[in-house]
Amino acid sequence: MAYRLSEDGKHSVIVIEFGGTDMGPLIQMPSALSIPLNMSLYDWGFASEPEPHLGGRVLATPRGKVIGGSSSINGMVYVRGHAHDFDHWAEQGATGWGFADVLPYFKRMEDSDGGEDGWRGHGGPLHVQRGTRKNPLYGAFVEAGRQAGFELTDDYNGSKQEGFGPMEQTILGGRRWSAANAYLKPALKRRNVSLVKGFARRVVIENQRALGVEIEADKKIQVVKARREVIVAASSINSPKILMLSGIGPGAHLQENGIKVIADRPGVGANLQDHLELYIQQESTRPITLNSVLNPFSKALIGAQWLFFKSGLGATNHFEAAAFVRSQAGVDYPDIQYHFIPAAVRY
Repeated sequence: MAYRLSEDGKHSVIVIEFGGTDMGPLIQMPSALSIPLNMSLYDWGFASEPEPHLGGRVLATPRGKVIGGSSSINGMVYVRGHAHDFDHWAEQGATGWGFADVLPYFKRMEDSDGGEDGWRGHGGPLHVQRGTRKNPLYGAFVEAGRQAGFELTDDYNGSKQEGFGPMEQTILGGRRWSAANAYLKPALKRRNVSLVKGFARRVVIENQRALGVEIEADKKIQVVKARREVIVAASSINSPKILMLSGIGPGAHLQENGIKVIADRPGVGANLQDHLELYIQQESTRPITLNSVLNPFSKALIGAQWLFFKSGLGATNHFEAAAFVRSQAGVDYPDIQYHFIPAAVRY
């Protein structure tokens, strides 16, 4: 948001960020992706409510507590989503969110090194690439899908999502290409963009107008004033929290917690839907998985190669093959997404 709003030089933008620096190999090295996901330094550590359809289990719900937010701790997998999802939202009243409406923005944001002509963007801030797929298991996965009767697709972000094929990554020059690297850091080079370190407590609202943001910084409560607008972009969990603390949310719930109601909005803080992820692991009959080379000595070599040359096994997230399939007959479009890596993992 700061990158786009400050492009014309006419508007000044302040970005308020509580998280720390994203510098260092734990975030910037793609293959280290599982480490920040398990560190309180980088992850808020949220958990779901007990899930009734999962035997009451509580699920980890990572969200980035670092410059770049969740894009600095995610798996660097680039998936636009199926066109029918966007069109469904538009049909439900989300005007301007149909796929034809959002496609120009997807293309504008991308700098894709391949993909289907007419569907992909070039020259945008967010670099999108495909892995080298040198490990033979990537090809075996795609071929297994074909033999099982599934379709193939060369570009799931193009006109045809459904099928088995290569997966795309937000990586550039062997480094994680997060929102911080793609957007925020270039924006901060402009005179009209500033970064303020602080914890956003609430939006200051008077006479139904947002005047600024109350933050906690250096153990003091301060107010950052806004001349024009306040934009809340604090993740799908922290954004509704900030809104409710500001008086925007379910009126009765806010009153129960001693918060003055500015706008009674029952949907704020509810109805979060997220994708479940589970692991299906198979034993390889040949010693060609990543695990066969992940001894302490080889890990040191992989780290050194990445550190000095930004290449090798450290320069990829290893999600280099994928599939989008339908779970059963009668489903209109894919509702299952496979990520394939040639290794056994446990995050």
